[in-house]
Amino acid sequence: MKPIRAILIDDERLARQELRYMLRSFPEVEVLEEASHVDDALEKIHRLKPDLIFLDISMPEKSGFDLLEELDAAPQVIFVTAHDSFALKAFEENALDYLLKPTNPERLAKALTRVHAQIEQSSARESSPEKLGPDRQIFIKDGEKCYFLRIEEVFLIESVGNYARFFTAKEKPLLHKSLNLVQEKLDPAHFFRANRSQIINLSYVAGIESYFKGGLRVTLSSGDVVEMSSRNAVLFKEKMSF
Repeated sequence: MKPIRAILIDDERLARQELRYMLRSFPEVEVLEEASHVDDALEKIHRLKPDLIFLDISMPEKSGFDLLEELDAAPQVIFVTAHDSFALKAFEENALDYLLKPTNPERLAKALTRVHAQIEQSSARESSPEKLGPDRQIFIKDGEKCYFLRIEEVFLIESVGNYARFFTAKEKPLLHKSLNLVQEKLDPAHFFRANRSQIINLSYVAGIESYFKGGLRVTLSSGDVVEMSSRNAVLFKEKMSF
């Protein structure tokens, strides 16, 4: 079994030591590094590219949420928190993994089992390491709710002013980044800029019909209809090979 490469991120040294000690009972987990604040953690995540991070929520200056919002793609995450606050409700609603301090070994084992399954699923698919392919996931904090979205589940992305709304079958969270910035990170083998305000996932294209002045109307499997200009229609036909 390939080890799960992890980084422990917590401003409390004793908390990191306790977690590291508990992880000795899980030989499938290899602890690469520790970090005590967000900037240090970001550097280590970019350099080491871990499969998993154990992430404290409340840290000085920048929180665990701030860290995730600075990442283009998030590794697997198990949140660690001492507070049974609104954040836990957000986690429960969106099926995110979290551990309450002090950590319970059984809860840790359950979280690691889920992480291992997610990593195996992702490793079975290949994508460019520099782009957000179907196997990657992103973190979005929209108001008081937190989301991890698998890119393969996103069928449409729309511009909302300077932000971008991601559409999945269950959720429609708003990311505080522009559609242009999002497009730069997406894998063009899987996503296409249909017009100024919409990007579509090519895997969800269900129907194509001619439209005004050489344009196209593309129907997604969700039922959404996206219009393309004649210029974009030419590029789309080349990509779809028809």
